[in-house]
Amino acid sequence: MVIKKRKKIFTYIILSLLAFFFFYPLLYMVMTSFNPDEMSILKNMASIRAFLPGKIGLQNYFDVFTRMPFGRFLFNSVFIVSSTIVIGLVVNSMAAFALARFTWKGRGIILAVVIALMIIPFEAIAVPLLLITNRLGWLDSYKVQIIPFIANPFYIFLLYQFFTRFPQELEEAAIIDGAGWFKIYWKLALPLSKPILSSVAILHFLMQWGSFLWPKMVTRGPEFRPLTVAMQVFFGQYPRHWGDIMAFAAMMTIPVLVLFILLQNAYVNTVARSGIK
Repeated sequence: MVIKKRKKIFTYIILSLLAFFFFYPLLYMVMTSFNPDEMSILKNMASIRAFLPGKIGLQNYFDVFTRMPFGRFLFNSVFIVSSTIVIGLVVNSMAAFALARFTWKGRGIILAVVIALMIIPFEAIAVPLLLITNRLGWLDSYKVQIIPFIANPFYIFLLYQFFTRFPQELEEAAIIDGAGWFKIYWKLALPLSKPILSSVAILHFLMQWGSFLWPKMVTRGPEFRPLTVAMQVFFGQYPRHWGDIMAFAAMMTIPVLVLFILLQNAYVNTVARSGIK
């Protein structure tokens, strides 16, 4: 009993240290963003005193909005990411449902292609994709940052795995009641796949929200620039104020944390745990 208790305490200590290790940069970023004294930030950057600033205020956040149109960049990121996720959930789930529930010639080949595409990194197709979008006249627009990322083979495969476990009895009952395939997909399959849709939405959000390479390649000015590229431009401005930079980074991080907190219960539910009543 004593040995078990000691093991439990030791486990909690290790987990607490790991949690602090991963939480440390986030806490440092937030505390520094509220410190308006730039000299104090530079002096205590490698010290524990960075977590106890002598002054606390919102001046750094006001400076971000003063030095650049942060609101415009925030709108661009939110619009691009939300549009990609909403349209992507519909397109990817429809493709996955067709692959999982229909039997048609060439289905196995298409599924093999989807799985093969999962191993190709985006960097390998970035330049050809840039040339295609440039030929179409899409550069420096919203659609060049949305349309190429709507369909994703990884998300199609995740949804396909879920739909293969969809009970055939429910499908047959719906067909007997006169429901067509689209109605089965829209009224039956989608409502029962909320856990996997939430997981896909979070993964898609993280990928798109932190995307830098592609927006950097296809945007030329601030009109369509997302937060990631704006952050790089802001970091290169002089004088470089670390308090302002941390405030910018904090405002980029908050939406990710809020989304995860709102969807964490659905995110941790796996396909095996999502029972159908």
